[in-house]
Amino acid sequence: MDTRSISINDYTYTLPDEKIARYPLPERDASKLLVYKKGSIAEDTYRNIHSYLPADSLLVFNNTRVIEARLLFQKPSGGVIEIFCLEPGDDYPDVTTGMLQQGSVKWKCLIGGASKWKTGLVLQKNIVCNNQTILLEARYTEKQTDCFVISFQWKPIHVPFAEVLHGAGVIPLPPYIKRHADAGDKERYQTVYAEYDGSVAAPTAGLHFTPAIFEKLRQKNIHPAFVTLHVGAGTFRPVKSSTMQGHEMHAEYIDVSRETIAQLRNYENNTYAVGTTSARTLESLYWMGIKTILDPAISETQLQLSQWEVYDYPGQQQLTAKQALESLLAWMDRKKLQQLISKTQILIAPGYQFKIISGLVTNFHQPQSTLLLLVAALTGNNWRKIYNHALDNDFRFLSYGDGCLIFSD
Repeated sequence: MDTRSISINDYTYTLPDEKIARYPLPERDASKLLVYKKGSIAEDTYRNIHSYLPADSLLVFNNTRVIEARLLFQKPSGGVIEIFCLEPGDDYPDVTTGMLQQGSVKWKCLIGGASKWKTGLVLQKNIVCNNQTILLEARYTEKQTDCFVISFQWKPIHVPFAEVLHGAGVIPLPPYIKRHADAGDKERYQTVYAEYDGSVAAPTAGLHFTPAIFEKLRQKNIHPAFVTLHVGAGTFRPVKSSTMQGHEMHAEYIDVSRETIAQLRNYENNTYAVGTTSARTLESLYWMGIKTILDPAISETQLQLSQWEVYDYPGQQQLTAKQALESLLAWMDRKKLQQLISKTQILIAPGYQFKIISGLVTNFHQPQSTLLLLVAALTGNNWRKIYNHALDNDFRFLSYGDGCLIFSD
């Protein structure tokens, strides 16, 4: 299949509004779980997911933390400007560096009411953070193709930007939830293992996991591993082109330790991803490994993955995950790197051959989305069977909804 020629209209279904979960269930692990394997479907709840995963396997989670990315500023005239913080400006090599900036930072943002923000107007607000009052200022710096660059400054200057956002911002719920975030979302729109600030959307497949589930996994010798992919607002970007060739995938930061890459090498053909973000990260590692095989002296910048290049390596399709990951580890050793920090724009859609993962834990996604395309890449046309079953059997959809465990066909 030519992935570039895929029509998104072939990957749609009718999603009634009442099927979209507006709130999470009271208990994380009480969400329903659909299990798909070799054409058959079973139903259970997440608290029993350990029963369906093979012993001595590796389960990979995305430990990004959702930042309070929505900032509301009131103008002196009374009008409100909303600033949605997307990712650090180009001056910073990664999200963590941007989050640690003290006193000032430049950030790529979306702006609600941008036409009302007159040139030269400095927006201000006072916030309370760790029992101290902080004066936060925002200045319009420049307009880029799909965002604005905003310069933030604050006093006292010793406070990192991450703390400023915690005090000033609001959790950005997805637009399809159609309500404002409340106090409960600060906890429930985060995974229990969230660690590193940087996402503007949660890796929602992980929202169902609890300490009790982790204990059951441990007892079955199912090992957890963690990667970091900071989810951008592009995850909600609709596909508007007639074919995928015309859709630009969003690039996102990934951060993976050498230890985790070594784990992946040791669990070839027995690795499962929790969430599409984890899956995209793991598959990106394979192709980054391939790039180090093709060019052992490749630079860190050249290692970044663009949208289509993974479909342009026909001669390397037969190399194993172990070979690719061992080459990537050797490249890190030569660079004296303990962390692989890079960006990936990989688009996984039908026609893609998975190299790392043997299965996926994921929620139910929007029609005509790149996330649904990833599921279809794993299951072929059986994605319709899975989604029709969920629609017919009262599963809850999207970020706060139920989910599924899908084994590759």
